Amino acid sequence: MAKSQDACYISLLGLAEYFRTSNPPNIKKCLQCLQALFTFKPVPPKMEARTHLQIGQVLMGYTKNIDLARSHLEQAWKLSENKITFDDVKFDIASLLAQLYQQQDQNILAKPILRKAIELSQHNQHWHCKLLFQLAQIHAIDKEYSVASELLAVGVESTHETNATYLKVLFLLSRAMILMIERKNNDVLAILHQASAIIDNSIQSTHLKEYLKVFFLVLQVWHYLSLGQVKTAKPCLKLLQQSIQTIMAPNWPSDEVIFSQQNMDIFIWLPKEQLYVLVYLVTVSHSMMAGYMDKALKYTDKALTQIEKLKVQEDKPILSVFQIILLEHIAMCRLVMGNKSMAIKEISMARDVCLASSNKVLMKKHSSQLHCLLGLYAMSTNYFEEAEKQFQACIQDTNERDLKLFAILNLAIVYLRTKRENDLTAILNTVSNESQSSSSQALMGGFYYVQGLNSFHKSSFHEAKRFLRETLKMANAEDLNRLTSCSLVLLSHVFLSIGNSKESMNMVTPAMQLASKIPDIHVQLWGSAILKDLHRMSKDVNQETEAYNNHLAFSKSLLDQFKCTKFTEHSLIYWYSDDQPTIMEGPSTVPTVSTVPNFM
Repeated sequence: MAKSQDACYISLLGLAEYFRTSNPPNIKKCLQCLQALFTFKPVPPKMEARTHLQIGQVLMGYTKNIDLARSHLEQAWKLSENKITFDDVKFDIASLLAQLYQQQDQNILAKPILRKAIELSQHNQHWHCKLLFQLAQIHAIDKEYSVASELLAVGVESTHETNATYLKVLFLLSRAMILMIERKNNDVLAILHQASAIIDNSIQSTHLKEYLKVFFLVLQVWHYLSLGQVKTAKPCLKLLQQSIQTIMAPNWPSDEVIFSQQNMDIFIWLPKEQLYVLVYLVTVSHSMMAGYMDKALKYTDKALTQIEKLKVQEDKPILSVFQIILLEHIAMCRLVMGNKSMAIKEISMARDVCLASSNKVLMKKHSSQLHCLLGLYAMSTNYFEEAEKQFQACIQDTNERDLKLFAILNLAIVYLRTKRENDLTAILNTVSNESQSSSSQALMGGFYYVQGLNSFHKSSFHEAKRFLRETLKMANAEDLNRLTSCSLVLLSHVFLSIGNSKESMNMVTPAMQLASKIPDIHVQLWGSAILKDLHRMSKDVNQETEAYNNHLAFSKSLLDQFKCTKFTEHSLIYWYSDDQPTIMEGPSTVPTVSTVPNFM
């Protein structure tokens, strides 16, 4: 009887798999075969648990009936959690059930199941590490960074005992990533140093070493960029670009070959095709911060093309994350270059990608960045009231310290340009407090620039020079070219205002050279106006005429861009809440051109 039952059991499983893998899959018949297994009396508990798992997997993978999948997986977990010698099924159930809870925004239910599974899996390193990574990720998503960091530290210890060096480095680098989010810069550097030593000296496989090197270098470059240290990041970026070229070379084996040989197929940080996009993204960020907008545009186009290719093969959620970040970067580049029409269209595209994500999860994560971008766009088109509301929405919406400070600095410029002295004084006090806690050299330099701009507008020229020299010191130290050009042109205007035409010319000339390389049309517009006045003072008619013509050309270029106020996307500047933004027709007035650049 037992043999007959086993034969039926195997036949039904085979039939279920046949229907699942048919083209097209016949999921209804597959599920009927699996359900039929419950008709055997009595059903052995392990068989029952395994069947509930299989039904849950099929329902999750092929249907929208998540509640029924959840019911089967919960039953499977109850049946299996205390079973001995049932590791693969038991831990697979725990992992899948936690994923399902996560999909339903019920992380609070996922955490205890994973904790229990981690406790039970200490003898099984493969599952122990997988479950530790999974639980750490859920805590990180919930912004419980210290708990995530502790779990990853446990992972480091568990791999140390078994001499699993590849996994040890993965845990170390993952922990460094969490510490970067927490801004624990000294701890980040210590862990990166430890990981680097292991990669160089203890990883025997050439292929695994290269993958870990890419992970390490991505974090190292990003760490320096978060500190505003563009120049310091450059050598690391070059090494990263060399590493990704090695991995993407035609003779490099596929991920499947490399990781299946090492029995590490579930411990890939990112597949190489996604790593390729990520390196482009890091390069775009570096180019933009360094003030090379043309380079940033070129690399963004390449990255977005690669993302579209990958989405055709399999539309992974992380590809949408990459796409949004690239669109956010490129929209800022367009604003610097004076191309507002493209900027608002790209902000709208980023919004569309956010709205298309499952449960609009990406909108929740990126709404503050979208508000900030819309604030920059509104300010560039002189819609100051809308810019103010967008920056305020960003400030209220984010807990990210540097993004908040960035929005506050730009809000200060809005108050400066609308002559709201009381609001400006209040926000500069806030900026002073916020900037003390920022570790970003770029943002600190921006803070001094805004102080210098304020002093200039109050005709406190000595104060303005003092602040702007601090900005230049920081900007020049790390090749922050846009901050340098903005500071130079303002310093030139300060010297022009006190009648020192020689020093004014000494400042405006390199400002214009840098601005043309970026290219930054706002600084060029401002600088050409200063040059026109300087040449008039020196009675150089030809040079004055040239500067005047240049100023007219820059003004016309910016005015042409005000056609964007007629676009339907322009109405996004009136979206202030977390509700879905609606595109509608907005006011059609055309503001005047301002020569003061936004702080970006």
